Amino acid sequence: MLDTARRIATPEGIELSLPLAGPVPRALAWLLDLLLRLGIMMGVAMVLGLFGKAGYAVFFLLWFFLEWLFPVWCEVRHEGATPGKRLFGLRVLHDDGTPVGWSASMTRNLLRAIDFLPFLYGFGLASMLMNRDFKRLGDLAAGTIVVYRGDKPRASEVPQAPALAPAVPLSVEEQRAIIEFAGRAPLLTAQRAEELADLVEPLVRNARAGSADRLVRIANHLIGRA
Repeated sequence: MLDTARRIATPEGIELSLPLAGPVPRALAWLLDLLLRLGIMMGVAMVLGLFGKAGYAVFFLLWFFLEWLFPVWCEVRHEGATPGKRLFGLRVLHDDGTPVGWSASMTRNLLRAIDFLPFLYGFGLASMLMNRDFKRLGDLAAGTIVVYRGDKPRASEVPQAPALAPAVPLSVEEQRAIIEFAGRAPLLTAQRAEELADLVEPLVRNARAGSADRLVRIANHLIGRA
């Protein structure tokens, strides 16, 4: 298998393991997108051919849009996926795991003209095989990666821990914040979890096992665990 994974730490401190898409699924997604564009253009050509030169002008404008701008629009507006990528469970992201933007998507798609050389994406395939993130030249220039789609990181249930009553009274909003933190704690790096937990100093003062662990134990108390 050529597919591998890349670990990314988001600005919020959440660690993600993104499964990278290799040349084969990406080629299949590209082929499906190509067939879709060809099908659309053939249907449009049959209609526009009835309008003579004006119809041919519209045809070439539509071809330019479908070939160069439509993939950009799909990637930015539809969670990084063209129809082909969506069918094969792929999406385009920035290197830091954030959704791809207009500039990066435009760059990677326009450079398909270079990746295609000398024929059938020869340069692009060579670049992908020599790069651990399977980046073609367009991805290298745009700072993007192609990964398999997956559920977005979300808070999990509060981890099991011995319940601990808070040392000070808490408002409803504060209780909700602690429970939410406890649910997100497993998704955070240990350092980031401690940094956030330290913000509520009255609750974690003199915590022997760590501030984050103290808040998780308080969260267990708040949700009624023994």
